[in-house]
Amino acid sequence: MSSTHFVDNHVLMLLRNGEEFFPRLIAAIDGATLSVYIETYIYAADESGRLVSLALQRAAARGVAVNLLLDGFGTADLPLDWITEMRAAGVAILWFRPWLGWLPIRLYQLRRLHRKLALIDERLAFVSSININDDIPPGGAITAPRLDYTVQVQGHVVEHIQVSMQRLWTLVSWVNFHRRERRFVKFQNAGKESHNKVIFLARDNFKNRHTIEQAYMAAIIGAKTEIMIANAYFLPGKRLRRALCEAAARGVRVQLLLQGQVEYRLQHYATLALYDELLGAGIEIHEYQLSFLHAKVAMVDGIWSTVGSSNIDPLSLWMAREANLVVYDKGFAESMRQSLMHEIAHGALPVQHEKWREHGLFKRLMMRASYALVRLLTGFSGYARGYDNV
Repeated sequence: MSSTHFVDNHVLMLLRNGEEFFPRLIAAIDGATLSVYIETYIYAADESGRLVSLALQRAAARGVAVNLLLDGFGTADLPLDWITEMRAAGVAILWFRPWLGWLPIRLYQLRRLHRKLALIDERLAFVSSININDDIPPGGAITAPRLDYTVQVQGHVVEHIQVSMQRLWTLVSWVNFHRRERRFVKFQNAGKESHNKVIFLARDNFKNRHTIEQAYMAAIIGAKTEIMIANAYFLPGKRLRRALCEAAARGVRVQLLLQGQVEYRLQHYATLALYDELLGAGIEIHEYQLSFLHAKVAMVDGIWSTVGSSNIDPLSLWMAREANLVVYDKGFAESMRQSLMHEIAHGALPVQHEKWREHGLFKRLMMRASYALVRLLTGFSGYARGYDNV
């Protein structure tokens, strides 16, 4: 189902789920001759994690510089023997903000590394929403693979990805007193060059705090015919919701593919609290039923599309380090559109406004309470003002 596109001297391949992503990632690692950088939020001790681990060890044995940056919360459960084995083989492993569960939670601990990036020989990159874990969630209740996307990219934008990844590796190295790793390099978002058709956007808590949400806002405000968004954890602030509603009011077809399975109860019910407003504005909502939805992709007007790690919620837009690729190309956008239309037709159920309004008082109270609690927690974190203006 993967598709290849040639855009502005780039080669792009849209990959669906781990079944398409992991074989290409492992093949790229096995072909590496100079360096491998990987960043991920979750690295699981499962079959996919083992296959990637073995590939990284093979690369290190060939003399390739292998660097693995893991989030200290998302990958807190990775077994020590896995870490020891990889390090013994020559894989350099660093942790972004190690999670100290026995200490009181501080604001900085909510600022996680949520990016899913891979860089091979500084020439080939993967920008993804896919963690290093199996497609099918553990537990047995869900037997279909979670819906996820990756874009494999070659071209000049890889230089921006390289600088961003090496900058973060250097920063974490200094924090962990590994000061000989690499010289500090300065990163500027490629999005500042408006003529580019392939743009790498990185969100951090310094100079690039608003890049991804601004890209979404600009695309939505400028939409003329169609907006499609598939997002696992959809909880936009007032400005972004208003932009979507205004787009629908001027005749733009707005389709949202959202989580149908209950993964995180608080987040799920907080999102449901927005349905009445969105449906009332004429926005179509489809809930994914086959498995968990983990995608973070969008397509606008058959020309603009984005793939990456950023959800449309306060954690992603205002706290976590995220990375998305934006592509201005009809062919790539059409591949995205066809894939999303297939998922809507065969894996989702539409939400009917009139039927939705029949929900009882108890469920309505639960939704409103969940939304209020999320807003309260966002306020405690110091981001409520910005969240209102997303």
